Amino acid sequence: MSLADLARLIRRTGRIAEPAPPLPGPPEDADSSALPRGGVPALRGSVQVRHVDAGSCNGCEIEIAAAFGPVYDAERYGARLVASPRHADVVLVTGVVTHNMAGPLRMTVAATPEPRLVVALGDCARSCGALRGGYGVLGAVHDVVPVDLEVPGCPPEPEAIVEALRRVTGR
Repeated sequence: MSLADLARLIRRTGRIAEPAPPLPGPPEDADSSALPRGGVPALRGSVQVRHVDAGSCNGCEIEIAAAFGPVYDAERYGARLVASPRHADVVLVTGVVTHNMAGPLRMTVAATPEPRLVVALGDCARSCGALRGGYGVLGAVHDVVPVDLEVPGCPPEPEAIVEALRRVTGR
């Protein structure tokens, strides 16, 4: 297809984009008592997300970059990455919590205004994964701060990250 044909197609049909997938519901194995209002966390609408790498291998960070990139575009569902915990509604934590990162993680969560959610992203953040028992490993995220939502996977696919953020935003 030539550039002129593409321009004519866009003028004729408007913006070319796939429709949004349906809003995900709570997973069948989710504990609905851990999440308010039937599995969907309390935050609605647009949310600001602060990412904290507590000791990961950077596999999850690559998938987060893909989730916020142009293909998956998590921002169209109202989730936006921010640089300061003071501006955040959600703290997205990746990796096992190392001894050196336990304090900064607690301070980041404490600096995030209420109401806030903490999301443990990836198997390492959920249960230490392959790094369990390592010399510098303190534990999983829930051992250090309360966790509201967990996203499984090693690393989780961008679709799973976007689905979790859509559960938070309700979009």
